[in-house]
Amino acid sequence: MKVRNVYEQGLMRKSGVIAAKALKRAIEAIKVGVSEIEVDKEVCEEIYRLGGDLSYKTVPGYKYATCITVNEQVVHGIPTGRKFEDGDLVSVDLAVMYKGWHTDCAWSILVGKDPQKERFLQIGEQALWEGIKQAIDNNRVGDISYAIQTEVEKGGYQVVRSLVGHGVGRKLHEEPEIPGFGTKGAGPLLKRGNTLAIEVIYTQGGKDVVLDTDGWTFKTADDSWGGLFEMSVIVDKQKAEILTDWRNV
Repeated sequence: MKVRNVYEQGLMRKSGVIAAKALKRAIEAIKVGVSEIEVDKEVCEEIYRLGGDLSYKTVPGYKYATCITVNEQVVHGIPTGRKFEDGDLVSVDLAVMYKGWHTDCAWSILVGKDPQKERFLQIGEQALWEGIKQAIDNNRVGDISYAIQTEVEKGGYQVVRSLVGHGVGRKLHEEPEIPGFGTKGAGPLLKRGNTLAIEVIYTQGGKDVVLDTDGWTFKTADDSWGGLFEMSVIVDKQKAEILTDWRNV
């Protein structure tokens, strides 16, 4: 697990700001009657406008700025002409490359109002923040994983076991893997300057996901709701530095 120097951290901060602004633009664009591909186009325009590049271009065979998933879909959804409807749960996942440095982030929102779905999203978001609290010097990956799992299961939901968070930096996906489930005190040791993409990938129902016929999109095996929250962070002594917080840009 790489420790980033001051210069490298600075480049990742810039990458993170671009990613956060692109994610904010996506969230603001998601409304009834807007299509997935329209949101993807807005994200692409924002990333380029701010001087970034599309990390997903480094994924063989993928040509979009985002992955967008709806309702029972969980991750890796290809943006299509599908238009959002009232009551849809929508997740946007995007990554930015700036001068060779990647940051990765995702958020789930509800189109319209629904108390049950709002609670589902509140639990996922809270699990993300609890996980990030554990991304400090001399903790271990398992501390992050345990915190996420505890919060999700306390809410009555399940963490997907086959999809995980990861290190991020020179490459979009680096070591270590960061599951959303685990044991306190287990796994690789975290050091100040490590850069991580912490993810909460969870469902309303069972833990299992299946690959859809498009060869990219994972959806819940039982057609329950899927949710996704992700932030890129720098591990620090007392508190992780969040690089991609769209709420503060």
